[in-house]
Amino acid sequence: MADEPDETPSLDVPIGMFQDIEDIKAELARLTALVGTLTGGDGAEPGEASADDDAAAGGEPDEEEAADEDEWQYPPFILLLDSPAYDDELRALIEWVEGVLVPGYLAEPSADARWCHLWFEHSVAIARLHAVWLAWQELTDPASCGYTGPSTWHRDHLDPALRELRGSTGPFSGCTKGEHQIEHRLPSVVPSAWSHGAD
Repeated sequence: MADEPDETPSLDVPIGMFQDIEDIKAELARLTALVGTLTGGDGAEPGEASADDDAAAGGEPDEEEAADEDEWQYPPFILLLDSPAYDDELRALIEWVEGVLVPGYLAEPSADARWCHLWFEHSVAIARLHAVWLAWQELTDPASCGYTGPSTWHRDHLDPALRELRGSTGPFSGCTKGEHQIEHRLPSVVPSAWSHGAD
């Protein structure tokens, strides 16, 4: 009996094709999960657009979402506020500085580490301490920053601010135990091309 040619087709598949098939499977799994999330995750029927889809498409958020957005706003920087909001924020800042910062972090003032008991009369001190306080509010809450927040607050916010405030060239440099000077370091007028009119 003569050898008959093998009727089995050749299965020589290029190796790159297996990678393409795996990529297609992964993409199909991703799309399937996405469809499941869009159709089953929020109770919407297939083909119905969810509220998130409406928002992404530029639709108006519902009243509850708008109320949440109005409720949750970052606190404004104190120097951007006008009275009475400024006064309220300054009162809260004074409470924090006198209740937390002074007893917990400030040693006896010295020539190298000055402090003014009337710090709230120095605008530079208000600005720096308010920034430190805002960072403290965020970075001492484990829900928003994890457990490394306080370390970050000390390193990135408190220590540099205290160096600037208490240093020999800081806003308290003219204040001593017996004397208090406000705005004692006013810069001289710097010539500028902006101040000259066109000739």
